[in-house]
Amino acid sequence: MSRPTIVTMPGDGIGKVVLPEALRVLEKSGFAADYVEADIGWEFWCTEGNPLPERTIDLLREHKVGLFGAITSKPKGEAAKELRPEVRDQGHVYYSPIVSMRQRFNLDLCIRPCRSFSGNPLNFIRKGPGDTVEEPPVDVVIFRQNTEGLYSGVEWTGPPEHVRQALDTHPRFKAYADVPSEDLAISCRIFTRSACRRIVEEAFKYAREFGYKSVTVCEKPNVIRETSGMMLEMGREVQKQYPEIALWNTNIDAQMMWLTKNPEDYGVIVAGNMFGDIVSDGFAGLVGGLGFACSANVGADCAVFEPTHGSAPKYEQLSPSIVNPIAMVLSACMMLDHLGETERAGRIRQVIGAVIAEGKVRSYDMLKLPGGPDVIAKGAATTDQVADAIIARL
Repeated sequence: MSRPTIVTMPGDGIGKVVLPEALRVLEKSGFAADYVEADIGWEFWCTEGNPLPERTIDLLREHKVGLFGAITSKPKGEAAKELRPEVRDQGHVYYSPIVSMRQRFNLDLCIRPCRSFSGNPLNFIRKGPGDTVEEPPVDVVIFRQNTEGLYSGVEWTGPPEHVRQALDTHPRFKAYADVPSEDLAISCRIFTRSACRRIVEEAFKYAREFGYKSVTVCEKPNVIRETSGMMLEMGREVQKQYPEIALWNTNIDAQMMWLTKNPEDYGVIVAGNMFGDIVSDGFAGLVGGLGFACSANVGADCAVFEPTHGSAPKYEQLSPSIVNPIAMVLSACMMLDHLGETERAGRIRQVIGAVIAEGKVRSYDMLKLPGGPDVIAKGAATTDQVADAIIARL
């Protein structure tokens, strides 16, 4: 294939630390690409009033593949206070740049694999019969609808009069008839049939391709009848084309209980934006936490790959760095899969598994230590030492 150009977006905090380590691993694996770094994050919000500048949008539009580090987000009021004086009072409102990117390019498929590595001391364990201890293998892939739902951004504090009038037509809104509009905060949960169908179809395609025996729609249709009900309806309709794959239906609250009882029973899970966010973090906790949680944001014409951890700015300035780069490296592997480099991606994952199983090089989270500069003296590997161990085995 032709040599791709990857738009790299380190972003904020530890994104600037872990993304270069992933690029080192990619280089040593023999992956040949050109990289162009793009601006995104808190610095550009403060100086320009836009954490996702148009120049970055242009680069993604041209090259269609991005590798993203991490982002800092703060509530609206706090964000406004940090604007530089020269860009204040110009109508700028902070909105998460990664959410904006997903909507701008319709990156509607968010794919989050949660797979345990043998020998990881952070893997989920449970009591078995008698005094035994079990460590069930976890291999779950969450398909999260990425552009709609509660993250669509259609919300108001103090809804305008025409919105209030529309809400007043719903019988259930009578309970709020006497509440002044300025005391109302409203967020809309919007699902569309086409987006529900696409995420469910992709989940079933993935299950068939990789041999998963079930697809679970994880929503709340017994209470959120219209939106969750639409997702479940699409699940039942699409499943008819995949008779060998079982369709399961779980409520998000029950699912969060069951994932710590029998996580090995689940394969592919599909959910709306918020519930997909919740359940993927829950399963990530069973396979080592956010230091191992990778994701892909995929649309028809563009794809961006990122770890699901935050920017953790308190760790950015530690020298040497102590953060775990594995989630970022696994996100880069998802990018390789997207580019057709599946053999290379598999080899890197296999090497990560070997490093973890050997147990000689472990980041502070794998040693179950509180993060801080003293963890290296307690035996924790630095960020670059973890990457070096992966590279040495490659």
